[in-house]
Amino acid sequence: MSENLDQSNINEAGKSNDSEQDLGGAVEGSDEALEKRIKPGSPSPQRVQRPHSSPPRFVTVEELLETAKGVTNMALAHEIAVNGEFRIKPVELPEDSLEKRVKDIVHKAFWDCLSTQLSEDPPTYDHAIKLVGEIKQTLLSFLLPGHTRLRNQITEVLDLDLIKQEAENGALDISKLAEFIIGMMGTLCAPARDEEVKKLKDIKEIVPLFRAIFSVLDLMKVDMANFAVTSIRPHLMQQSVEYERKKFQELLEKQPNSLDFVTQWLEEASDDLMNQKYKNSLPAAGGAAGSGDATMLSPVAVQNYAYLKLLKWDHLQRPFPETVLMDQSRFQELQLQLEQLTILGAVLLVTFNMAAPGISSQADFAEKLKMIVKILLTDMHLPSFHLKDALTTIGEKVCVEVSSCLSLCGFTPFTTDQETVLKGQIQAVASPEDPIRRIMDSRILTFLETYLASGHQKPFPTVPGGLGPIQKELEEVAIKFVRLVNYNKMVFSPYYDAILSKLIPWRPTEGTQFKGFRSLKELLWI
Repeated sequence: MSENLDQSNINEAGKSNDSEQDLGGAVEGSDEALEKRIKPGSPSPQRVQRPHSSPPRFVTVEELLETAKGVTNMALAHEIAVNGEFRIKPVELPEDSLEKRVKDIVHKAFWDCLSTQLSEDPPTYDHAIKLVGEIKQTLLSFLLPGHTRLRNQITEVLDLDLIKQEAENGALDISKLAEFIIGMMGTLCAPARDEEVKKLKDIKEIVPLFRAIFSVLDLMKVDMANFAVTSIRPHLMQQSVEYERKKFQELLEKQPNSLDFVTQWLEEASDDLMNQKYKNSLPAAGGAAGSGDATMLSPVAVQNYAYLKLLKWDHLQRPFPETVLMDQSRFQELQLQLEQLTILGAVLLVTFNMAAPGISSQADFAEKLKMIVKILLTDMHLPSFHLKDALTTIGEKVCVEVSSCLSLCGFTPFTTDQETVLKGQIQAVASPEDPIRRIMDSRILTFLETYLASGHQKPFPTVPGGLGPIQKELEEVAIKFVRLVNYNKMVFSPYYDAILSKLIPWRPTEGTQFKGFRSLKELLWI
């Protein structure tokens, strides 16, 4: 009668329409680079249209099932270690699903059979005794090793052999057993279940009572599972890196092409960085190019740049690299948050540039304006959201708030022409090619790249100009991003180093290797 637990908590976030073409200039940290387009005739790295797959081989059904089980276990361990809010939830089948209809039919048949047996004269307790046995095992599973007294009490009262003898002799009091079971459930349940257990005492008919008991027991199983997850998390965090790497290696041995998209991802990052360094090393006026060291890449730099590319990923058109696939939803969420921060920062930047200098220095007004814009951008992740319409509304609201603040501070209110210009600049932010939006995007990615390269043990790098109003939100995103990246590096850096050793020439120098952490807990809670 027990339910299966739902261990799938990962929901896909929204989608992004931003182009990856802006990422190169963004990481360079140069605002001028954002104002230039790459000319059609300029050299560009060769792109791999699709990964080079290994020759196919036949596998058995058993091998597929074993591989699927390994991937599931690896994903679950990863989710528990990375997601501090991970919770197991009860299964909720869709109302019109075949599985729910079958389940309802089987359960109804079982309870009807139990009702028929108990209605006989004399009553038959075969099904009832089986239920008592299952309840007994469930209650015992809730006990800890030190619960000796409760264990003895459950074993003594719910002695199935004795219950069978009482049933055969017509001396079984099923209501008394139910009363004991409800009392024990009240002792063992979490405080959140006290109300459900209390309601059981009001049910007088045996069949509905047993049905309700099993329903509450299923909830208690979920509570116990979540308690177990919380208990093992510190131990799992210490072993999850080795466990995930081991499971991925097993998967790689069964599926040799499991690094194809990773290879393509790192190759693109290497090519992009090499092109940037080559352009930067060219002399200003036609002389010889710089030394070879000027274009030398390090594996860490390529990896960091590759992770930044994930924040500009086209999730609908491109497969996600295999080694970060379990975190795809998290990278999507970060991507959406950064898009919102880019729009928010651009709107605030053009607003404060248009307003009097004293306006932006007033913290209360700046915070109020930021909250208004954030609220109006809340639904950016929804398909029904239209950015142009939202920015039109934002422009109207911002003009009203700025004019009101100017009047209160004794400044000259906005003229109609000034309001028209400000509204136009805010509406222009809807275009990804808007210069202000591109500058904000560049500076945000530069901040993330700098923080990722510096390591979490140092203070946050200086926030680039114009990002002051969104500094708090940006730092929160940076912590999440670096946490994901560093954990992924700890697990998969040997594979990345092996791939990059074939893609780029490099000489090991101080700082090229990934610096680990004293503990995984230190990494995850930076």
